[in-house]
Amino acid sequence: MTVSIGPLRYRDAQHCARLERQLFAADDPWSARAFESELDSGAYYLGAYHDGALVGYGGLALLGKSGDYEAEVHTIGVDPRWQGHGVGKLLLRGLLEHADAHGATVFLEVRTDNETAIGLYTAHGFSKIGVRRRYYRPSGADAYTMSRPAAVEEGPK
Repeated sequence: MTVSIGPLRYRDAQHCARLERQLFAADDPWSARAFESELDSGAYYLGAYHDGALVGYGGLALLGKSGDYEAEVHTIGVDPRWQGHGVGKLLLRGLLEHADAHGATVFLEVRTDNETAIGLYTAHGFSKIGVRRRYYRPSGADAYTMSRPAAVEEGPK
């Protein structure tokens, strides 16, 4: 089962919203319009596609100015039928490549009870730096804030 990663398409916004309702029902899932607004804002969004059909999505925003960027992972969602097949990892790596190309430290929030996601982020260099109590609404679930340092190119050896 081959999955390709590419820019998220406007026509996928409705599918993203359906997946949001499935994946994040207790925590104010995003609407199709929210995804369209993210794309309009210039945020960096990727889609994961199998035979042209969307099976996952992820988004990252760059904040600041050139030479002093920070990045924030806004979301990663994977169709439940595709979870456990490396789709989330592919999306995260694509987002991190974009952040690394801009020398940006990356931040994100993740539910404290989402051990799978925490493991993925930790394996990709993220560390817990704080807790946001009752971050997710309306469920009231807590979130860890995690960060990953900017990738630094090594000089000549």
